[in-house]
Amino acid sequence: MLIKRLSRAKLIEFVANLPPCIIGIEACGGSHYWARLFRRNGHEVRMMSPQFVKPYVKSNKNDRNDSEAIAEACTRPSMRFVPIKALEQQDVLMIHRAREMSIKNKISQANQIRGMLSEFDSVKNALQRQL
Repeated sequence: MLIKRLSRAKLIEFVANLPPCIIGIEACGGSHYWARLFRRNGHEVRMMSPQFVKPYVKSNKNDRNDSEAIAEACTRPSMRFVPIKALEQQDVLMIHRAREMSIKNKISQANQIRGMLSEFDSVKNALQRQL
């Protein structure tokens, strides 16, 4: 296990110069990007859900303790790893999320307008279809 504090730019350079090894990371925002980047450099990436890493944290939460817990969890044969998404998979997921958000916003706006109109006793049942 390597313990080294690096900036984002230096991490990319550091990992590119490492011989192929196992890199364990927690699944979080941006983790799929980092996993793909590390794989391109010839490393084996093991991404884990934070809920499965938490039992291996020995004391208070900080970067060093978290990295030790990730390293420990990474070596467990029973650990379940998160599959790394391809860029195309993430593109499709983002489109679906944007569509979901658009639908929620439309419904929310229709409900808000209906609520305002009810103050004037002018509620229309077809309001949502008109929006």
